[in-house]
Amino acid sequence: MGIFSRLSDIINSNINAILDRAEDPDKIIRMVIQEMEDTLVEVRSSAARAIADQKDIERKLVRIEEASSEWETKAELAISKGREDLAKGALMEKNKLTEMADHLKGEIAHIQEALTRHEEDVVKLDKKLREARAKKASLKTRTKTAQNTVKLKRNIYDTRIDDAFERFDKVERRLDRIEGEAEAMEMGREGKSLEQEFADLETTDEVEAELEALKAKVNGTKKSEKKETEAAE
Repeated sequence: MGIFSRLSDIINSNINAILDRAEDPDKIIRMVIQEMEDTLVEVRSSAARAIADQKDIERKLVRIEEASSEWETKAELAISKGREDLAKGALMEKNKLTEMADHLKGEIAHIQEALTRHEEDVVKLDKKLREARAKKASLKTRTKTAQNTVKLKRNIYDTRIDDAFERFDKVERRLDRIEGEAEAMEMGREGKSLEQEFADLETTDEVEAELEALKAKVNGTKKSEKKETEAAE
């Protein structure tokens, strides 16, 4: 099973469990990112072990090749000394080492293929991880906006607001009554009625007539006194 197939199974399993519990979307994306980070660490650890194994096998291969070269030298020496039996024995040892070397070379090839896949997995996973982190930031903003919208709408349709406005209306009605009572108490105190206006006019005419009569009397008295004064002179 590929690393991404296994990661997909893990993530899908956990997401389904979270959805069954009606968890929030932000928790889901955090869980996905955590799974991807853990998988990335696992892939890099596996690659590190493979690199270490490759180095160990390469060291063994060097020693085997050196030993194989030594057996070949010994076979040549045996031939030069007329010891074909020793030469055959040396060549047999060399062939065993050659087989071991070929096996180790095959193991190195397999490790290199695995390292190539690991590197591709790391590149893909790292890219997906960056996308998930960016999506997390976007999702966090969207979640916050959605929650605020729900809260606002919930408050708008909350009956407590209607109750509050109803209380405001009651207070306004009470104030209207109080203001009405105050205005009623001032009625009759401001301005004059129609009868009062005419009565005032009649009183004014009487005062004016009385004033003119008083003026005439005063003036007549002054004229009489003047004539008497002139006659005495």
